[in-house]
Amino acid sequence: MRAERLATLLTLAAVLLFLIGPFVVIVMAGLSSGNNLAFPPPGLSLKWVYKVFTIDSFRASFGVSMFLAIFGTLAALILGVPAAYALSRYKVPGAEAVRLIVSSPIIVPGIIVGLALLRYFVVPLQLKVSLALFCAHTALIIPYAVRVVSASLQNLRSDIEEAAVLLGASRVGAFFRVILPNIRGGVLSAFILGFVTSFNQVPVSLFLSGPGIHTLPVDMLGYMETTYDPSIAALSALLAFLSIGIVMIAERFLGFTRYV
Repeated sequence: MRAERLATLLTLAAVLLFLIGPFVVIVMAGLSSGNNLAFPPPGLSLKWVYKVFTIDSFRASFGVSMFLAIFGTLAALILGVPAAYALSRYKVPGAEAVRLIVSSPIIVPGIIVGLALLRYFVVPLQLKVSLALFCAHTALIIPYAVRVVSASLQNLRSDIEEAAVLLGASRVGAFFRVILPNIRGGVLSAFILGFVTSFNQVPVSLFLSGPGIHTLPVDMLGYMETTYDPSIAALSALLAFLSIGIVMIAERFLGFTRYV
């Protein structure tokens, strides 16, 4: 029994090292006192963390990423919540096919989605880069909104809504007064998941970015092509801490893992 327990603990430690090791390397490289991106660092310093906030392109692309993440997720929820409600409460013709289509952006690799949107949606319609990015990020987040909200609706008894209708509420009134307040945890979880997914999106943003408008991950890739200093590692560590912090807060107050 001791040997089996030791083997299990060693396996767990190896898995954790495999998952956390690259993150530790990035953090240490971002705190390097040297002038080149290297591990182990010759010393520790915060100068590259401070430099991240002085780079104009990072500040501009951060604003673009925040705009897309916030408003793209809100647009996805406006479309995804009613879709999840319809799929959960009504017998929609071809419901399985609809679910498959809605889930397709999750199943299909992002680089294929980006190329498809560029070739068959953006180019023929001559959409502006900003609008194309917004539409693409919204489309990518809708599947997450539908899946998370659907999971929340499955835990809500349908007879509660029927009771509200029998007491005189309309279907729309029952949705806003009964259903929506009871699934707000799922909606907020969908928003957080969509926000993190959109903010960290690379393949689609890479295809749809244009002159003067690009997201932070794409800007980071371009920065590495010309400059190889530890500031890119420092920025990567800051973004990782931001994502981890958001997820931990969501888990603490919403029970994030119940919906994902």
